[in-house]
Amino acid sequence: MNQTIYEDYKYSMQDTGRLYVGCKYTFAELLEAEDVLFKFRMLVQKYILPEADSEDTLESHLYYLAPTGFLVKLYRQMKARIKVNIIEERKTPFGRRKREYVTKQLTIEQLTGMTKEEKEACGLVIQEISVSKLALLGL
Repeated sequence: MNQTIYEDYKYSMQDTGRLYVGCKYTFAELLEAEDVLFKFRMLVQKYILPEADSEDTLESHLYYLAPTGFLVKLYRQMKARIKVNIIEERKTPFGRRKREYVTKQLTIEQLTGMTKEEKEACGLVIQEISVSKLALLGL
């Protein structure tokens, strides 16, 4: 029997100012990925892994992150933005209500400020995290 590996949202991209990492990476895979910036991998290994399991995905780690603590301060220092999909109700031109997923960028404070029930109610799905390269140099 062949086992398929889910590879969507396992990526790393860079532009001149930010690093974008897909949130389906487990921390073990993230540390092994050569295309992810070394400084980011070092921060994950030194600061995030002692408080998380190596088999956790970045998505589940961010989803259940407590609003207080050292990791929120670390993500704030990295100027992290989290790309999420949220179900929103919109009005069509004919007056009907339509529920659809909308992509938004949240700061770490906005994400951790939501309770688990609020996240479930709006159907929150975490896609990627982006961090500032300049902020990474300062850490």
